[in-house]
Amino acid sequence: MSNRTDWFVHDRFGLFIHWGLYALPARQEWVKSLEEIEDAEYDRKYFSRFEPDLYDPVQWARAAKHAGMKYFVITVKHHEGFCLWNSRFTEYKSMNTPVKKDLLTPMVKAFRDEGIKVGFYYSLIDWHHEDYIIDTHNHPRRNGDIESLNKGRDHNRYIEYLHNQVRELLTDFGKIDILWFDFSFPDKNDPLDLSKGKGKAAWKSEELYSMIRELQPDVILDDRLDLPGAWDVKTPEQFQPRSPYKVDGQPVVWEACQTFSNSWGYDRDVLNYRDSRQLIETLIDCVSKGGNLLLNVGPTGRGEFDYRALERLEDMGNWMRYNNRSIYGCAEAPPEYEKVENCLLTYNRDKNRLYIHILSWPYKHLHLDGRAYIEHVEYAQFLHDASEVPIKGLEPWQEHSALDAGFDSEKTLTLVLPLNSPPVEIPVIELFLK
Repeated sequence: MSNRTDWFVHDRFGLFIHWGLYALPARQEWVKSLEEIEDAEYDRKYFSRFEPDLYDPVQWARAAKHAGMKYFVITVKHHEGFCLWNSRFTEYKSMNTPVKKDLLTPMVKAFRDEGIKVGFYYSLIDWHHEDYIIDTHNHPRRNGDIESLNKGRDHNRYIEYLHNQVRELLTDFGKIDILWFDFSFPDKNDPLDLSKGKGKAAWKSEELYSMIRELQPDVILDDRLDLPGAWDVKTPEQFQPRSPYKVDGQPVVWEACQTFSNSWGYDRDVLNYRDSRQLIETLIDCVSKGGNLLLNVGPTGRGEFDYRALERLEDMGNWMRYNNRSIYGCAEAPPEYEKVENCLLTYNRDKNRLYIHILSWPYKHLHLDGRAYIEHVEYAQFLHDASEVPIKGLEPWQEHSALDAGFDSEKTLTLVLPLNSPPVEIPVIELFLK
């Protein structure tokens, strides 16, 4: 594990923000591609009307801090090509919309002021740039005559633009903690034909990587430059790994990026928002497998977080206030500690403490099978209030039938629980180990 990721694997929880012109149609961030909207129409309707007058990045940062998030990643440019900062290399930026503001600079300051680390998402894809080679996969005009549409386009000019903007972002905003590129899709049969797909050759990833490391050697890079070995973190998207993430059999740093619903950008009509309990459980699940969670919000066209997202961030923060010791600095449990029924385990190596997250409340007893628990657990308490959880708990007169009921004190450590679950969304037991 690289030293540059030490803080990352400790902090575990971050905020993803997808924000751009697509907040106005409010039909997901891929609306331009999925509905095949031409540049002129897209800009007439959305670029000319983008005016987030309620934008307050301080409120965003405070919501993230309350939720327990330690870093954030903002889409400074998504696939639509629109830029949130006053870039010297384009006119397609927030300064030239009705809002007439650099939206990125105050955002970076607001999050830094709350002690939250800063990450930039930058789309390698650009559906707006006049020299970007249109391909058959994701461009709004993917069904047209590709050869005719690409006539006069100079991909080298686009690459110069891409590299210039990355240099600008890594030069003008101070220390950047995370750089999140998105994404590569080379054609397996013809990787050099840019109208079929794009990968490391298309982005000149080797040169880009060298520049990044020269400018900001400690920035954490994701794995989407199509450049083997030039990444710090794997980024499974919209799914949970079944076990700690490995590459070639070796454990790696990883982060699941996920949404509240099915959309990254603001989607007004989406109904399938995940509830707070699901989201807390997802965070725990990531950490129990040695990973992070990057949870996404899509702000509205007026510059506010959706009320449903705010409600869930509030709930997650209320849980994290009492239980963050089971998240920060934690990873998967050592293999000698067997899984516990209807529970997820996390472990803090520095403190030598094991955390049991109870997903389904049992009746009176929680059984911890295996010699590791018997030999190493010396004390147990609820994390939310530090109240003791007694160990073992069978009365002598009951022991005659204990084995038949599965109470084997030589193979199992049994915790005695209250009849009712504590008033915590997911209760956590903290085990102090010898």
